[in-house]
Amino acid sequence: MITHIVLFKLKDESAESIEKAKNTLMDMDGKIPELKNIEVGIDITHSDRSYNLALMTKFDSLESLEAYQINPLHVGVSKYMVSVSASIVAVDFESS
Repeated sequence: MITHIVLFKLKDESAESIEKAKNTLMDMDGKIPELKNIEVGIDITHSDRSYNLALMTKFDSLESLEAYQINPLHVGVSKYMVSVSASIVAVDFESS
């Protein structure tokens, strides 16, 4: 299993902007065959080092993650998230 985690720091940190970004990410749920699980969390501590949103997704294999990356729905969501984010970081790792 592959876990893909992405953290987003938004340009507009208003509650409305954060909720819209969360809903945009969650819109992929059930629509991309390779995407086995998706979870989106909104930061609750608001510390100086906090990012606004965390996306955690699961895939059966690295090949499934690669297929997800080029899926047209993901590409559109990714373009939106890049346009509204000041910073994005990611990590991918093998998990059980």
